[in-house]
Amino acid sequence: MANQGNPAKVEIYTWRFCPFCIRAKGLLDRKGVIYSEYLIDGDDMGRQTMMRRANGRNTLPQIFVDDRGIGGCDDLHALEARGELDRLLRLTA
Repeated sequence: MANQGNPAKVEIYTWRFCPFCIRAKGLLDRKGVIYSEYLIDGDDMGRQTMMRRANGRNTLPQIFVDDRGIGGCDDLHALEARGELDRLLRLTA
Protein backbone atom coordinates (compact mmCIF):
# COMPACT_ATOMS: atom_id res chain seq x y z
CA MET A 1 0.00 0.00 0.00
CA ALA A 2 1.17 3.51 -0.69
CA ASN A 3 0.33 6.46 1.48
CA GLN A 4 -1.92 9.06 -0.10
CA GLY A 5 -0.99 12.46 1.38
CA ASN A 6 -0.51 12.68 5.12
CA PRO A 7 -0.93 9.43 7.03
CA ALA A 8 -3.90 9.07 9.34
CA LYS A 9 -3.14 9.31 13.05
CA VAL A 10 -3.98 5.87 14.44
CA GLU A 11 -4.09 5.02 18.15
CA ILE A 12 -5.04 1.73 19.77
CA TYR A 13 -5.62 0.89 23.43
CA THR A 14 -4.72 -2.71 24.21
CA TRP A 15 -3.96 -5.37 26.77
CA ARG A 16 -0.78 -7.32 26.11
CA PHE A 17 -2.36 -10.79 25.65
CA CYS A 18 -5.83 -9.81 24.41
CA PRO A 19 -6.56 -11.92 21.29
CA PHE A 20 -8.80 -9.21 19.81
CA CYS A 21 -6.06 -6.62 20.33
CA ILE A 22 -3.51 -8.88 18.65
CA ARG A 23 -5.89 -9.48 15.72
CA ALA A 24 -6.60 -5.76 15.24
CA LYS A 25 -2.89 -4.88 15.37
CA GLY A 26 -2.22 -7.69 12.89
CA LEU A 27 -4.54 -6.09 10.32
CA LEU A 28 -2.96 -2.68 10.83
CA ASP A 29 0.52 -4.21 10.58
CA ARG A 30 -0.36 -6.02 7.33
CA LYS A 31 -1.43 -2.69 5.88
CA GLY A 32 1.82 -1.05 6.99
CA VAL A 33 0.02 1.39 9.28
CA ILE A 34 2.10 3.16 11.91
CA TYR A 35 0.11 3.50 15.11
CA SER A 36 0.53 4.53 18.72
CA GLU A 37 -0.26 1.70 21.12
CA TYR A 38 -1.33 2.31 24.69
CA LEU A 39 -0.88 -0.83 26.79
CA ILE A 40 -3.29 -0.42 29.67
CA ASP A 41 -2.80 -3.74 31.50
CA GLY A 42 -3.36 -2.76 35.15
CA ASP A 43 -3.36 0.96 34.27
CA ASP A 44 -6.60 2.32 35.75
CA MET A 45 -5.85 5.89 34.67
CA GLY A 46 -5.13 4.73 31.12
CA ARG A 47 -8.37 2.75 31.06
CA GLN A 48 -10.32 5.79 32.30
CA THR A 49 -8.74 7.92 29.57
CA MET A 50 -9.69 5.32 26.97
CA MET A 51 -13.27 5.09 28.22
CA ARG A 52 -13.63 8.87 28.23
CA ARG A 53 -12.37 9.07 24.65
CA ALA A 54 -14.56 6.11 23.59
CA ASN A 55 -17.76 7.58 25.06
CA GLY A 56 -17.90 4.99 27.84
CA ARG A 57 -16.95 1.91 25.83
CA ASN A 58 -14.72 -0.29 27.96
CA THR A 59 -13.94 -3.25 25.73
CA LEU A 60 -10.53 -3.75 24.20
CA PRO A 61 -9.13 -2.86 21.86
CA GLN A 62 -10.40 0.66 21.29
CA ILE A 63 -9.13 2.17 18.06
CA PHE A 64 -9.02 5.84 17.10
CA VAL A 65 -8.31 7.25 13.65
CA ASP A 66 -7.63 10.97 13.55
CA ASP A 67 -9.04 11.21 17.11
CA ARG A 68 -12.34 9.60 16.04
CA GLY A 69 -13.28 6.41 17.84
CA ILE A 70 -14.01 3.63 15.38
CA GLY A 71 -14.58 0.92 17.98
CA GLY A 72 -12.83 -2.37 18.42
CA CYS A 73 -11.47 -5.30 16.47
CA ASP A 74 -14.80 -6.33 14.92
CA ASP A 75 -15.47 -2.74 13.86
CA LEU A 76 -12.01 -2.49 12.27
CA HIS A 77 -12.52 -5.73 10.34
CA ALA A 78 -16.03 -4.65 9.28
CA LEU A 79 -14.56 -1.45 7.79
CA GLU A 80 -12.05 -3.62 5.92
CA ALA A 81 -14.78 -5.99 4.65
CA ARG A 82 -16.83 -3.03 3.35
CA GLY A 83 -13.77 -1.62 1.58
CA GLU A 84 -13.80 1.53 3.75
CA LEU A 85 -10.68 1.03 5.87
CA ASP A 86 -8.08 2.08 3.30
CA ARG A 87 -9.93 5.35 2.64
CA LEU A 88 -10.22 6.03 6.37
CA LEU A 89 -6.49 5.35 6.85
CA ARG A 90 -5.67 7.35 3.69
CA LEU A 91 -4.08 4.36 1.95
CA THR A 92 -4.27 3.56 -1.74
CA ALA A 93 -3.41 0.50 -3.83
